[in-house]
Amino acid sequence: MGRNIYEAFTQDPLCQAVEAAYQAGIVVVVAAGNDGRDNTFSSLGYATISAPGNDPFVITVGAMKTNGTTTATDDTIASYSSKGPSLVDLVVKPDLVAPGNMVASLRVAGSTLDQEFPGNRVFGTNTSRAAYMTLNGTSMATPVVAGAAALLIQQNPSMTPDQVKGLLMATANKSFPVSSIAVDPTTGISYLAYYDIFTVGAGYLNIMGAINTNKNLPPGTCPSPIASFNAATGAITIQNVTLAQSVAWGDSVAWGDSVAWGDSVAWGDGSVFGASVMLKKTNVAIAIAAPLTHSNTPGFTAIWKSSTSPATATPGAASISGIGEK
Repeated sequence: MGRNIYEAFTQDPLCQAVEAAYQAGIVVVVAAGNDGRDNTFSSLGYATISAPGNDPFVITVGAMKTNGTTTATDDTIASYSSKGPSLVDLVVKPDLVAPGNMVASLRVAGSTLDQEFPGNRVFGTNTSRAAYMTLNGTSMATPVVAGAAALLIQQNPSMTPDQVKGLLMATANKSFPVSSIAVDPTTGISYLAYYDIFTVGAGYLNIMGAINTNKNLPPGTCPSPIASFNAATGAITIQNVTLAQSVAWGDSVAWGDSVAWGDSVAWGDGSVFGASVMLKKTNVAIAIAAPLTHSNTPGFTAIWKSSTSPATATPGAASISGIGEK
């Protein structure tokens, strides 16, 4: 489930509900949303993360396309996958991405989706009855990450939600192209996507990498960091700030020296998201270079209305069906 963001995550009842679950020791995995194509405010789909995916303590997941192959080398981002930063709080989201396009899922005969998209039914050996149907969306990518989390906890039952999140982010595949183009099969419209931190987060889910690294895990918390914008220089930075405003956790939560998963552990060093998209680490910030360096970058005039907050207008309601691409 998800909805538009109208308030800070500390005030949002959905965010506080998932945060309470997280505080109780539950790994909460949330879909980023399917508004990545929304260019209503000339934002190129940025700042379209849905609530409660804007909560810094959950694992927020974007969708990738497998492009019909079993290898990950040709996978690309789904153009509809919502991008960060989150409205109001500017939380860096999604946290990572996973396969979520053209996924065969259980079919509920007679349901709304089943009736609206009969062509999505998948027939097996029984050609008279389809038990599955193909679906697209970040809601399909989310259970892939939830399954990975379950495998980690099965292997190491003492893992905390923060350790699960940090490990999945740290081991995520960080090799991406600079950009890709997706085509809507119905409208023929092309969508250009960059593989920056607001599009793919810390990288592409690597389940075996996480399982093989599941040892000697550090304690501490792993909240998603906060983005900030310098109006004078046009630079976007990711800051290790203390989330003192959090209702559930208060001053004890920080992305920095007191957090083992902070610094560059989860994001990696040097060239993370392709040859021209770099994350440069400093003591307190990660500066984003091309293509998201300057405020006049297409799409960012609608997001960065000031140095402290994004545009107040919210994107349209997320579509729950009919999303697909070549």
